[in-house]
This record gives sequence, structure tokens and C-alpha cells, in this order.
Amino acid sequence: MPRILLVEDEDVIRLALRRLLERNDYQVDEADSVSKALSTYKVDDYDLIISDLRLPGAPGTDLISKTDAPVLIMTSYASLKSAVDSMKKGAIDYIAKPFDHDEMLETVERIILSTAKESTPGDKPEPSSSQRKQIADANGMIGSCKAMQQLYDHIRRAAPTDATILVHGETGTGKELVARAIHNQSTRATKAIICVNCAAIPETLIESELFGYEKGAFTGANASRIGLIEAADGGTLFLDEIGELPLEAQARLLRFIQEDEIRRIGSVESSKVNVRLICATHRDLKEMAHAGRFREDLYYRINVMKLELPPLRERGKDILELAEALLKHRCEKMKKPLMHFSPKAIQAITTYIWPGNIRELENAIERAVILCDRKEIDNELLDIDLELVDIGQIRGRSNEFNNRPGSVNNNGAIERKDNRSKPSRANDPSEDLSLEDYFQRFVLEHQDSMSETELAQKLGVSRKCLWERRQRLGIPRKKVAARSNA
Repeated sequence: MPRILLVEDEDVIRLALRRLLERNDYQVDEADSVSKALSTYKVDDYDLIISDLRLPGAPGTDLISKTDAPVLIMTSYASLKSAVDSMKKGAIDYIAKPFDHDEMLETVERIILSTAKESTPGDKPEPSSSQRKQIADANGMIGSCKAMQQLYDHIRRAAPTDATILVHGETGTGKELVARAIHNQSTRATKAIICVNCAAIPETLIESELFGYEKGAFTGANASRIGLIEAADGGTLFLDEIGELPLEAQARLLRFIQEDEIRRIGSVESSKVNVRLICATHRDLKEMAHAGRFREDLYYRINVMKLELPPLRERGKDILELAEALLKHRCEKMKKPLMHFSPKAIQAITTYIWPGNIRELENAIERAVILCDRKEIDNELLDIDLELVDIGQIRGRSNEFNNRPGSVNNNGAIERKDNRSKPSRANDPSEDLSLEDYFQRFVLEHQDSMSETELAQKLGVSRKCLWERRQRLGIPRKKVAARSNA
């Protein structure tokens, strides 16, 4: 039975989480501070330590340097920057409060299984996180979410081969960066990689650009010219937005892929070339092939190894890590003092859906750096409207909160599936609390000793969101009611 040490100073959360874990076959010990955890238990003996970030005496991150056991940090939603900082200090992951029970259980199971797998030698071990990080760092790629880890593994496997690669992803997700990563990890790394945006070349010029032409082949061809495919001989050719390629050019490209040879426009002779082909698109090429807008035989030729690039909104904690890296890069490039994001800016960055993906994020940060005359970048400079954020959709984690018992709806309110207007109030503080129960219990127990600002910060929501949830759950402020009756 896996052993877990739970370090949390809030009795309600600690007792509820302990019961949740014990019901799922985990052996749980608990402490209410870092000092008590270290003095009472041998922290290296646990399979996982779950600790709140803010604890009396010392932060939960102090446990990281005191043990070899993985440490999962719990933090309020308003402290995402602190959570990312804890990851940099060595925490294996973080989870925002108030958390969904399924999310907590899946996170715990994933961490324990992954750490057990790393410690058990196998015949064909999977690449370690450090190996994945080396691939990412060597190619300027940032991110450690599950989709990106899978992408690093596929790059590592595919790069040494000469297989044709098809990179699929939304506009602005970094498809050219993936192509360069594959080239840099291949045996062709010392040769050139030629990048071509098929959508940027006029349809009348695309064939001559790709295949070259002989002198006199057409009006204005005053001298022979090699094409981009020939220029990539010995190296890699990256065709971005291949879905925009005209059908006539697709036919010539198919022959190049099949025969490894090209023929310049106006020439009667073909020449052999040795080129590794990487293609990219944001379109559904299979659907286009069925509709007759893309050659089906070409689709199957280039779809040998398909790599999927996740959109930014699905990359969870990677979003803030990317934003901070881009911010540092822009500050250095513009020769400005190093800046940081305000809590509101962090909330905006991590909850906005980013339809333009990394390119849109980069543009927003560049604009903010240009306009900012302080060291802190606020939400207004990013030009992101928090009122348009879809809280349930883009928390960026593997579990979604929408349409589940005790979930967060699009208005930021906690609701149940059965649409009860008022939740049942349990008397046992150690019972399994839903998000709705936890919110109500916490507010009722602390509203006399905390201001609305302190309550909102502890719950990880805005004051406006706290007020809206009070109204929805029928928990009016006692002090306000007292004044009105006076």
C-alpha cells in the first residue's frame, strides 16, 4: 500500500483529503506544518508528500530539499506564480485549491506510478524527464505537459531516421520549431534545412520556386536557377502549410517523394536529390483528400510519421512557463530591466483560451513590454479581458471541471448537477467534501475572522467571484446584514 504524508494546516481540508486518500487504498500520515512533519516522521520513507504551499513557520517547498520523496504542492488559484516557482525548486507537480477529487486522485496515481516506474529497471526503459528536457532545451522548446513529453519522445525516435514527417497543429503552435528540432537531432544536422511557407508563395511561382528552372523556360527566365528542393540536397526540406499547395504542384512533389529526383522547369533531364521531407499543416488533410482538394496519394506519402502539436490552451502549467520565458527574452532584446507579471496578469495568462496560440502570447507580451514603464506588467497591458475567460474549459489541466458534481461553471460559480439551490450541510468535518461543500464550510467558519479580501485570497478567487458564489449558495455576509438591521 503506497504511503503518503499530508502536510496541511487547515483542519477541514486535511481531514477530508485524508479520508479521500484512505478510501482509495493509500496509507496516510498527516502534519500541520513543515517542522512537525520533519520532527515526527521519516520523510524519505513515503511514496509521496502532499503539502500546502503556505504553512505556518515555513513554506511547503522547504520539504523539497529535506527529502528524496516526490513533493506535490497544493496552492490557491491566486498563487499560480508561486506554484511555478515551487516547480523550479523541485516539486514534482502542483494542484490548485479548491481541487476536484478526481483530479487529486489521478494526479496522485500518476506521480506514484511514474516514480515507481523510474526506480524499477526494465528491458527497454522510457526516456527520463531529464532526457526529455535535454531534447527540449537543445531546440528552444519549453513545456513539460503530457502532450509535449510525448512529442519529445516522438522527435527522439523519428529524428535519426529519414522518414517523412507530418506535423499537425493549429496556427501559431510552433510547427517550424518542431521541424528544426527534428533536423537538429538527425544525421543531417550539419547540412541545411530549407523552410518554405507554401501559403506565402503565389500559385504561379510555386513550382519554379520548388523545382527551379532553365534559362529561357518562360518569359523573364534570363538565367538558370536551382529550386528550393535542390538547395536542400543532403539536408532537410520543411514545407509549412502544405495544404495550400496547388494540385499541379502536388503532382510534381509526389514524383520527387517517390523517385528522389526532380526536373527543373524547361529541362528534359531529371536529377537525383537526397532530401529529408518534413511537412506541416493546420488543416485536416484527410478530409481535404476525400473532398478532392488534396491528392490522396500524396497524403498517404507524407503521412508516414504524424506528430501532433497541442494548442496552447491545453498545455496547462506550460502556459505560464512559456510566458515568463518570452517575457525575459523580450526584456533582454529591448534592453529593458527584467519585468514580472502581476497576480491579475498571471490569472489572465493562465485562463485565456489563446486562439492564436504561442504567436498570440508572444505578441501580447511584446506589446506589454513596449508599453510598460514599471517592473510589473498588469493585466491591462496584455489587453486580455478576464470577463471573457472560460474558467471551466481552460484551467489547462487534464481533468475538466464542467458538468461534474461540485464543478466550476463558466460564470466562476460552484454548482451541482442536480441543481439544488442550497447544498446539504454536513456535521462531520472529516467527511468527503465536494467543492460546493468545501466553499460553504470555509466561508461559514472564517467569515467572522477574515475580511472579504482575505477570504477570496485563501479560496483563490476574486472578490467579485466570492460575492457571486455567496449569492448563488445563499450565504449572505453577516456584517452587512447586521448593519442593515441596525
